[in-house]
Amino acid sequence: MAAASYLYQETRLTLEPSSSSYVVDIELPTTSSQGRAQRQTSKSSKATAKNDAARASTSAIYYRKNHSFPKGFLWRVLENDTVLSIRAIDIYKPQKASDANLILNFHFPHRVIPTCVAFCDPLDHDALSIFVIDTANQLYSIFLRPDSFRKRSFAETGLGDACKVYQPNAFRSFKHPYRLVVINNDQLVATLSDGGHMRFDRDGPHAPWRETFYNAKGWFRSLLGGRGDLDIKAAAAAVQTNLGLNNASFLFTVCLDHHLRIWNFNNGQILGAVDLLNAARNPHETGKWQLDASQTNLIRIVGGTEGKRLCVTYSPIGAGEFKFWRLQSDDENSVDVNDAFPEDRFTPIPPLGSDVWTLADFNIGERSGSNGYTMWLLWKNNMAYRVQELTFLEEELPDVWQNSWQSVFSDTVLPPAPVSGPSDSTGPTEKWLQHIFYPGRFPKLTIEAALSAFEGAIGKRGDVSSRAGQGLAESICSAIASTSSLNKTSSGDMDHEQFRTSSEMQWRKFYRILLELDKPRGEALALAYEPESGMPWVVCADSISAIRECSTLEQICRNPNLMFGGSRDLSTLVTTSLNFVDGFSDNMIQHCHSVLRADMYDETPKTYEERIQFFSDKAGFWRQLSEEDCNQVIEAFGPNFNLISTVLYDTLSGLFNETWNPQHVTEMPLTDFGRKIIVKALQDVAELQWQICFSQIILLVHMEFEFDRPEDALHHTVEVGVVFNNLLVILKRLELLRWLASTQITIPLPKTDKLNSSFSGSPAVSKRQADEYRVLTALEANVGHLLGVPESASISSVGMPSIITSIVVDLCAVRSDIELQPHYFQCGLLVRDRADLAVELTRFCDQNPFSTYVQGRVHLALKDFAAASTYFRKAAYGMSTPTAQSDRHSSGLLDETEWNLLFAGLPRYYAHIVALFEQQKAYSFVTDFARLALQFVTSKTEDADNVRTELQCRLFSGAISTSQFELAHSTVVAIKDRALQHSCLRSLIQRMCDNLHNSELVHLSFPGLQGAVDDILAQHCQDAVDVITGVPYHQILYAWRIKRNDYRGAAAILLDRIQKLRQLGEGDQVTGDDILDTAVTRQYLMLINVLSCVDQKQAWITIENPARPSKGNSGVDLVKRRVVTLADIRKEYQDELDRIAAINNNQFGFAADDEMEIL
Repeated sequence: MAAASYLYQETRLTLEPSSSSYVVDIELPTTSSQGRAQRQTSKSSKATAKNDAARASTSAIYYRKNHSFPKGFLWRVLENDTVLSIRAIDIYKPQKASDANLILNFHFPHRVIPTCVAFCDPLDHDALSIFVIDTANQLYSIFLRPDSFRKRSFAETGLGDACKVYQPNAFRSFKHPYRLVVINNDQLVATLSDGGHMRFDRDGPHAPWRETFYNAKGWFRSLLGGRGDLDIKAAAAAVQTNLGLNNASFLFTVCLDHHLRIWNFNNGQILGAVDLLNAARNPHETGKWQLDASQTNLIRIVGGTEGKRLCVTYSPIGAGEFKFWRLQSDDENSVDVNDAFPEDRFTPIPPLGSDVWTLADFNIGERSGSNGYTMWLLWKNNMAYRVQELTFLEEELPDVWQNSWQSVFSDTVLPPAPVSGPSDSTGPTEKWLQHIFYPGRFPKLTIEAALSAFEGAIGKRGDVSSRAGQGLAESICSAIASTSSLNKTSSGDMDHEQFRTSSEMQWRKFYRILLELDKPRGEALALAYEPESGMPWVVCADSISAIRECSTLEQICRNPNLMFGGSRDLSTLVTTSLNFVDGFSDNMIQHCHSVLRADMYDETPKTYEERIQFFSDKAGFWRQLSEEDCNQVIEAFGPNFNLISTVLYDTLSGLFNETWNPQHVTEMPLTDFGRKIIVKALQDVAELQWQICFSQIILLVHMEFEFDRPEDALHHTVEVGVVFNNLLVILKRLELLRWLASTQITIPLPKTDKLNSSFSGSPAVSKRQADEYRVLTALEANVGHLLGVPESASISSVGMPSIITSIVVDLCAVRSDIELQPHYFQCGLLVRDRADLAVELTRFCDQNPFSTYVQGRVHLALKDFAAASTYFRKAAYGMSTPTAQSDRHSSGLLDETEWNLLFAGLPRYYAHIVALFEQQKAYSFVTDFARLALQFVTSKTEDADNVRTELQCRLFSGAISTSQFELAHSTVVAIKDRALQHSCLRSLIQRMCDNLHNSELVHLSFPGLQGAVDDILAQHCQDAVDVITGVPYHQILYAWRIKRNDYRGAAAILLDRIQKLRQLGEGDQVTGDDILDTAVTRQYLMLINVLSCVDQKQAWITIENPARPSKGNSGVDLVKRRVVTLADIRKEYQDELDRIAAINNNQFGFAADDEMEIL
């Protein structure tokens, strides 16, 4: 047999749900009096126990035949065979159909028998029927509607009549079920350990079961006794078919005695029995050919022709052998079983290598649109497995069996540990965390189990309480840091190198533990194949692997000798570049990448040749090249690299730009599960293409400067500059895709999932509120809705393995119809408050106006206001020019009001920017952009007055917030709306007085508003109560009036302050060395001085006496106004001095009305 080529690629998915809200636990009832099954105890930590419980002991996929969505169901037996977990795994769905995201975990009171789990698709109901027999010999019948996988209310309100438990009489003591096979929703057959069969019939979902026992001699109404030991005629595998005939029903069983038996299920008669290999056996050698009871996947029946089928059986005895049988029947009472190839032996050939491989499972399906078949084999060697495929026509099978097998490239290669270097853009700890928490690599339970094991190894108790309040990543860093300490060198300096080395060693120790715990998750349990879409799966203990076709570049890498276009030149170019770069050190690769990254993202006026020269000089990888490395390239491409040509590079570029143009419109959107498959496949394809593209750039630069004579330089025969630029463009898109596929974000559940999740009034709803979010990659969140598949007919003809690869390769292509516009992704991240991730996309963004504007929003969210201001100014012209803006897409970042301010002239654009800065309370930038906006408001501006007024308000608000009072003053003066102007004037005066900017206030001119300012200050003086420690409004108004030569007004406010001082009782407080120097006497002196500045005839003021109730009308307060002259003031001043002197001489009255006797 020739070495099988790799035409398929495995894409392995974890089964961890994107949200804990999708997991539904359902407790099932029991009728048995036996004790409940005890969960398996373990001495390991709780985290390790949870990780073990997530691994299935048995698992498979069931596809419904009568209904389309959900169609495929993955079922798994967990937790010591006490839990049956079921989820839908459809890749696509009908238009407007809701995803079936729920994972139903049925908790059985007793352990289930893994071989007695069967499913059925009722013909007259869109539902899924589940039949399970447990170790208490109870038959469970569970009826699930599609909404059961969409609405949590199904579980929270209980199953009710959807779950029925039946205790078969025959199983109570002397019959033991071995296998369970579903005939239809109302007919089951259980193969028994004694070689017999138990048939269960009912007249409908709500009718009771009827039991009938039969064995090789026919039907028996009486039940015969038997032991629990397996009889050699016990059926290890069984398949039911009607061969396309009405009213016919045949049961094909592969028994432990190495025989295939055919039963007429209608009358219970055995129609025939034949050896699995159609050979005559010596009766004395029966034990030699007896099958192992653990073998279950031994027979498959395929075909769609009426009365004809192809039956494939497998005998695991010895090296193993397949036998192909032609089944034919004209009526319901007979079946002809004929060996299709009696002269040929079909021994499966294991994968190449020295390992011992065992065939664990096989499947076969009829190819759509042809009379051919596809056969898949699953090989196992402990935890490792391999998959092979053969496509054949029935008549050509003997000819193609030996040399036409294709292999599936396994995805079980362990990811290498990350290496950090001086040119790496991320630190060692961050790089380890990125590697460990890479989407889809390790489930959370496995990481927690590894952390618990690591903490146990270092002697640290890793209980939950000790990690309370810490995330998983933080807990890992804490555990790693606890093992290393930063010491000093002999010279007294801090030994950072020793600390780094120690930490790196602990990280690698933790990673080895993680890998060991992750290995059992990949143990293959079953091989599934869906004929309609041609989709094969490998079902593992805690993962599932989708098998897709390899892309052309993948085929070249997996098969180095592959001919492409009748030549191996392309394969040589790709493999040589990969081998060339493979010899580089990790630090050199990181350094080359960092230099290349700067060239990719930074705008440069350099020519292509200058850029290549710069990269070569800056990277300097040629310093590490040996003579052997250079000769390796020459041997592959010939002298002067004669093999290399522009045409060859164009061919390679075409492989990077393979686009998918399906014949039919992509009408079927992907499910959440389907998008996860695309993401995982994209991770693999993008990584491989990135490696190829990166190595091609390195090799191209090397060949450009590797010549003996100038005329032999590569650029004379190859357009090196164009090739270099094309590779950079491809690499940039691949970098973006890698970022999208490796970055995880948390988003709320879809509205439909939230409604379904909170329908019930159960207390569980409130506990689940914090879990109503899901974790997705940025690719799923931003691009997932654009992905779909053609109609079902196209899927059947092309095949889902090919469609998956086509979607992924198309995403990677620069010329793809799916545009990756990073600024829209940034908008979505800003809506989700992830500006820290949005800024990482800046390097991928274009320089168009909207993209530049979005960069400003990103830096605004990061509080980098200076950078945001720069971007906003740069985008101003493009974002303000009126255009027919038809696409208002911003991922929810901009609402309708904000869109109306864009593309509507500079004033409105800057007004929008002002509002953004105002939301962030960046008032200095508010004033800058408000002043800028006002410059562009002209008479031609639509609704100019309102625009100007709004901008003036924002400018005023920013000015007073930043204490730019002169700017606020000029803004208030410019406001035309009198009410608004007066309101702003009040705010300005209040702010300046509160912040003690009294001198500035007095010196402001306030043209046309001086009277209003005086009134506002006067009102404040009137309302003031505390004139000592409060805002000194009286002094401010005094200074204001003095500044404007209003001496009488200044005197009036001084007299008002004297009265308020007396009311407070603070007028007698001595403020200086002289006992006569009080606050009141000082105010009198100022008052006398002010009135002395005016003409003697004008040296008077009016004052209002305190209000007193009148005698005629006690409800009315009468206020009397009187005139006070300068002479009166002087007299009052002298009276005040005499009063103070008398008090200090103890000359005062004993009662309130007594007059003081002044000597």
